Parts: sequence; structure tokens; C-alpha cells
Amino acid sequence: MTLTQQIITIAMCVLGTMATRFLPFFIFSSKKPTPKYIQYLGKALPSAIFGMLVVYCLKNVSFVSGTYGLPEIISILLVIGLHLWKRQMLLSIAGGTICYMLLVQLVF
Repeated sequence: MTLTQQIITIAMCVLGTMATRFLPFFIFSSKKPTPKYIQYLGKALPSAIFGMLVVYCLKNVSFVSGTYGLPEIISILLVIGLHLWKRQMLLSIAGGTICYMLLVQLVF
């Protein structure tokens, strides 16, 4: 890429990011209430995204050969346990990630 192409690419990324960040403030003013459908999406989409991520992360795991998916299952159970215990998303994610990496590198 030439320098001009790099600058244009960076500018387009910045513009796209800024547009997605600022657009909701222009569409939904603070003077009018947020539409019910948008409120519903705000409540339903986070759970749907996490469910989709779990499915995506487990799509290539073989439960009939190799480690039989044990590192993944143990890590998922740890994430669930940590979240039910402390209710802190970052702790749950970090704990599950560390557990999985340790299991894959040291045990399986």
C-alpha cells in the first residue's frame, strides 16, 4: 500500500467508528423516549451475542475423539461457576480463559 492508501484506509476506519458511535445520539434525542423496540434489543441482544459466541467457539470441538472436549467443558463450567458466584463478567472471562490455556498447555 502506498502512503496515500494507508491514510485513506485509516481515515475510513476512523469515520466508520465515529459514525457508529455518534449516530444513535443523532437518531434518538434525549427529549423523546427511546422506542420500545430499541429498548427490547438492548435487553435481548447481549444474551444472544454471548450464545452465538459459545456456539462459534465450540463449532470445531470434537467430543468423540482426542481430548473429548474436556478442556472446553471444564472451562465453560468454571466460567458459569465464577459468574454465578461473583457476578463479575471480566473475572468470569479471565478465569475461563486462563483455565482453558492451562489445561491445553499443561494437562491435555
